[in-house]
Amino acid sequence: MLNLVLFGPPGAGKGTQSTNLIEKYNLVHLSTGDILRGEVTAQTELGLKAKALMDAGNLVPDEVVIGMINNKLEENKNANGFIFDGFPRTTAQAEALDKLLSDKGTSINHMLALQVPDGELIKRLLLRGKDSGRADDANEEVIANRIKTYNDKTAPLINYYQNLGKYTDIEGVGTVNEIFERLTEVIG
Repeated sequence: MLNLVLFGPPGAGKGTQSTNLIEKYNLVHLSTGDILRGEVTAQTELGLKAKALMDAGNLVPDEVVIGMINNKLEENKNANGFIFDGFPRTTAQAEALDKLLSDKGTSINHMLALQVPDGELIKRLLLRGKDSGRADDANEEVIANRIKTYNDKTAPLINYYQNLGKYTDIEGVGTVNEIFERLTEVIG
């Protein structure tokens, strides 16, 4: 089973490359945002709990998100593997994910981190903002803050996977195909 964490700041190309990796390796895409919305829509027990927390302006606790991921793993027992998108974001989440996967007899194979200079990220997001209609992609100040938040809060997770020998930097500048080739070389 191939389990990947695709990692990188906003605008690094995770969405584009996730699509390519899913197609090539026949993986199941696990986006915590999509899972959360799906559980809320389906009005599952975890979805109702998450909705109550979100409606009160609170973050959904890790154990609820892990429970939702567990549900998706159970629904896709015969999958070739999974690509994790938007999760984990902290060392505590990575540890919880490792325990969950270990209980199922599998683990994360690689954390692939797309490395893109901040100036390029800003340029990409402003360009995307012209088409996406997303307000957070249209304001350079907001984009810079998103990148700073990633660098301050999420990037430290790299150390966790480095210590496990599962982390690889991938140059995230070039054509989509060039970046995809770099990813597949590491996966092997």
